[in-house]
Amino acid sequence: MPQQSIRIQGARTNNLQHLDVEVPRGRLVVFVGVSGSGKSSLVFDTIAAEAGYQLNETYPPYIRNRLPKWARPEVGHIEGLSPVVVINQRRLGGNARSTVGTTTDIWTYLRLLFSRVSKPHVGESTAFSFNDPAGMCPTCSGLGEVVASAVDRFVDLDKSLREGAVLLPGFATGGYWYSHFADIGVFALDTPLRRWSRDERHALLYGIGSAGSLASLLPKDYEGVVERFERIYLRGSGDMSERKKETLGKFTRAKVCPNCRGDRLNEASRTAMVLGHTIGEMARMEVSELAELVPRVTEPSVSPVVSALTDRLQAMVGIGLGYLHLGRATPTLSGGESQRIKTLRHLGSSLTEILYVFDEPSVGLHPHDVNSMTKVLRQLRDKGNSVLVVEHDPAVMAIADQVIEVGPGAGEQGGKLVYQGTFEGLRQADTATAAALAQHRPIKEEPRTPRGHITLADATRNNLKNVTADIPTGVMTVFTGVAGSGKTSLAGELIAQHEAVVIDQKPVSTNRRSTPITYTGIATPIRNLFARQNGVSASLFSANSEGACPDCKGLGVVYHDLAFMEEQETVCETCRGRRFTPEVLKYTVAGLSIADIDELTIRKAIDQLPDHAIVRALRHLDEVGLGYLRLGQPLTTLSGGECQRVKIAKELRDSTGPTLYVLDEPTTGLHIQDIDTLLSLLDGLVDHGHTVVLIEHNLDVIRRADWMIDLGPGPGKHGGKILYQGTVANIAGTATAEALSGDLFRAPGASLSKPASR
Repeated sequence: MPQQSIRIQGARTNNLQHLDVEVPRGRLVVFVGVSGSGKSSLVFDTIAAEAGYQLNETYPPYIRNRLPKWARPEVGHIEGLSPVVVINQRRLGGNARSTVGTTTDIWTYLRLLFSRVSKPHVGESTAFSFNDPAGMCPTCSGLGEVVASAVDRFVDLDKSLREGAVLLPGFATGGYWYSHFADIGVFALDTPLRRWSRDERHALLYGIGSAGSLASLLPKDYEGVVERFERIYLRGSGDMSERKKETLGKFTRAKVCPNCRGDRLNEASRTAMVLGHTIGEMARMEVSELAELVPRVTEPSVSPVVSALTDRLQAMVGIGLGYLHLGRATPTLSGGESQRIKTLRHLGSSLTEILYVFDEPSVGLHPHDVNSMTKVLRQLRDKGNSVLVVEHDPAVMAIADQVIEVGPGAGEQGGKLVYQGTFEGLRQADTATAAALAQHRPIKEEPRTPRGHITLADATRNNLKNVTADIPTGVMTVFTGVAGSGKTSLAGELIAQHEAVVIDQKPVSTNRRSTPITYTGIATPIRNLFARQNGVSASLFSANSEGACPDCKGLGVVYHDLAFMEEQETVCETCRGRRFTPEVLKYTVAGLSIADIDELTIRKAIDQLPDHAIVRALRHLDEVGLGYLRLGQPLTTLSGGECQRVKIAKELRDSTGPTLYVLDEPTTGLHIQDIDTLLSLLDGLVDHGHTVVLIEHNLDVIRRADWMIDLGPGPGKHGGKILYQGTVANIAGTATAEALSGDLFRAPGASLSKPASR
């Protein structure tokens, strides 16, 4: 008889405090708790990690070395596991050849369909592959775009050549390239380029063929600035240095391929049609539109292909991604869209007894759209699988078979089981989540008065329909609307048209040595503090210098190369993970050694370290709700939401004059209880004279905005219009207005038996 639960005893990963819990199998279980409470440590770093590790161990070493690596958790005993599938928020990424069509395999079926029934017939399915020489456009090599010189960025027309009018590297006065143009005696060196004749400017930029009357005066081997740049940077061979790559990014732009017009395919493949459409035209259709078109192919010979293709397209529509098109590059997808596409791969699977682990599947979803995701979670459960979800959204908690809360606080104050039971029971419990669910944040009654406005004009990016909007300055504005309505596109246009500081959820660092100590710049003050109070050299207290443990070089761990097996990381036996020599560890400040500093939380460090500069640098991280982080915690371990808050802390520290801040869903990874902390931070930015613009779905944050711009009415081609702009209190007749008025889970006394309005 199969085991009925996943039994965990003595879980100690990260901040878990010898936690014991039984998680029911074959159920939808939602894990909740404040940020940093230990939810992810339990679900991802303990349950999923052990399941993944044990599954990998069943493969031969050669295969195991090519599988994802799982670090074994610190846990006394764990049993009842199944093969695990982790569906996180990590963006799909990929290169320029990765699209929605290729990553979902839908493009493969579409290619097969065209290879069998298109007219004219042009060949096998490889003829419709932009990743195969048989199908790719020869001009752009199947990318759909070509890199072109951004000539308008090459020169400053208000400067002369001697003043540095040519902005490319090497053109400064006396530079290598400068002399080639200055010494030929044709160009006026002290006259601003704006006062040059057309022939003179064209001769400088484009060479003899464009020099007009000056052509006869130029040397026969003369190259214009643009010709020389393109020869070296665009047609050069071999690997480029980082400096060259930086120059290329600064002085070029991508433009649609002049040959294939973005279809990526060669001429023959672009002529083939099915149902009167080329494959390129189908790639540009929204998935929902394509799902209605494909079933009209009635040839019996391809009925299995049509059936499989239709199933996958309809699955995308069902999961709320019908507004995407197959040609959309995967690096442009949001974390939420990436997560839903990963989920799509498993909906058609007939496997059972799988352990599915989700990380905040509601991210990027408007309250109106959350129902489509919860439906998917239930489908996976109903097939006989166990579904574990880390989540902050009450709408997801409400459909759970069981809710498990870890807490009661964050960091050292968390790591314990504080509640296990139904959602109804949670609402009556004495926990942080229960208290947050009972809280109701009203719409702001007296919005701030704008200081002025900036105009966002004629925006046509993606699905935006020539949108013009006035963004008030000196207040907090929120962009709202269903998923795919154009919010991110509108924010992108705002950033393109006006200088702004963008605070997104990308990792803060990829260096495992980067910690809150290094990020805040307090490493040197800490070393100086120890040196000053102990009368020794500050270099002793650097893990990269003379005080470092000689065996692990200050890392605290040693890596062992086991050839074809996975590299093994063990705690250094010499320093026992303390990173420094015993002599250095004898020196203390406030009773703490330099190694003890790494173990301090930010909040404790503020209380215990006797240095105002250090405390001041750390206080901003505490103000954004990250006081539970250890000073020595690698920043690579932070969630997307935590990374965003670290960036907010940096902006609070560094901000000077009035600035436009654009934030991408700052509530991601944030517990309901911490919304007030976030709102206080954003209010602080506004109070200091800054302008704050948010892309946000969280209703509590929307209620506290001074101004809102609601887009829609639907996703993709059905969106891209401004439905409402004004104060939050007056919005009506949109999906966002409906969500604001029907937030059942947060209103006092709401009926639990009523279906969720979202």
